[in-house]
Amino acid sequence: MKYATRLNSFLRVDKDLRHAFEAIGKIDGVDFVDMNYPEHFADYSVPEVKQMLSDNNLRCNAINLRFRDKFLHGEFGNIDRQIAEDAITLCKEATEVCEQLDGSQVIIWLGFDGFDYSFQIDYNEYWDRIIYAFKTIAAYSKKPVSIEYKPYEERVHAFIDSFGTTMTILNEVDSDNLGATLDFCHMLMKKENPALATAYLAKRGKLFNLHLNDGEGSTDDGLMVGTVNLWKTIEVMYYLKKYNFKGAVYFDTFPKREGAVAECEANIKMCRLIETMIDNYGIENIDKVVLKQDGAAAANLMVELIAAANA
Repeated sequence: MKYATRLNSFLRVDKDLRHAFEAIGKIDGVDFVDMNYPEHFADYSVPEVKQMLSDNNLRCNAINLRFRDKFLHGEFGNIDRQIAEDAITLCKEATEVCEQLDGSQVIIWLGFDGFDYSFQIDYNEYWDRIIYAFKTIAAYSKKPVSIEYKPYEERVHAFIDSFGTTMTILNEVDSDNLGATLDFCHMLMKKENPALATAYLAKRGKLFNLHLNDGEGSTDDGLMVGTVNLWKTIEVMYYLKKYNFKGAVYFDTFPKREGAVAECEANIKMCRLIETMIDNYGIENIDKVVLKQDGAAAANLMVELIAAANA
């Protein structure tokens, strides 16, 4: 499995991008980083960033869009059509940066597209704007484009809030280079089972990226991998392996009191342990248990996976 980490975790104290790359480059097991556009390109040009990645034996996994300031009232769905077009333009620029950095994809999370009150937006009109934007960007981009959903935060109700909404958009846009990014915490917030969406998308080649983290389920906690919902995490990893996921698993975790390096290393250790459990027990043996649709058999599998970690 390939792993990527969150750049902002390494920029909390020292804001210099160069130093963050140097720290990440020394972590065993992390070969990729995600970058935010335009946030991470304020002080360094794209060629400079590309050179820094190379100097530290790192590769760009994805470019994540970050909308600020004038997009407070919405990105693609903004009632000001010029602002909505500016959001599309920003995404087009991000696809060009991704291409220059040899990144795998562009990830679009629309944090401000949504509503806070009843009667605040025309839902059908808003939907049409969202579809138009994704069709335009997908047609423009030479790189895969991925939709990341989240049920709330920054808005009370995000417009693209769930696995179901995301799949409906993918089906309506119907573009080969448009897929989905799943975020473990976001799915917990929506009371979804992360493994269900992972299995469905991975089997169909529409899982472009996975943001792995953990939390209690009400907010985007960004806790270390497997520290709260271990079995749900193992089930996600099982489906990634079962369907031969080729992308990099991205640690979207938020070390607020922990050192960024130590926190990232803990994520790597947990993921490697989970991989060992699954590999030692065997995908085909897990398949046999899953096909039984038996709760007791599933519980016994959990016990056996713990033993498999030391086999």
